[in-house]
Amino acid sequence: MSVEDFHSAHPEPLKDGHTRIRAASIRVRSHTCDRTPTPYELCEAAGLAFIRRTVRSSAGTHVSGDSPWLRRAEADKLWTALLEGRAR
Repeated sequence: MSVEDFHSAHPEPLKDGHTRIRAASIRVRSHTCDRTPTPYELCEAAGLAFIRRTVRSSAGTHVSGDSPWLRRAEADKLWTALLEGRAR
């Protein structure tokens, strides 16, 4: 076997009756003003939480990033830091 034999997997084309992969139900606990170009949401699921950043521009709206999934208390600290201008 050569080095070329060891590369990342390639998924096959989608088949009828496929299983849909979904994240856990995510609940938005808090959010910043929705009228800004970059609103943030404090989200949680399964006892963990993260902050989601969305960007709106003339090209459209897209999620531009999520923070790491954290324990709720740590996510609350990060959320407070965001609101106080100490995190982005």
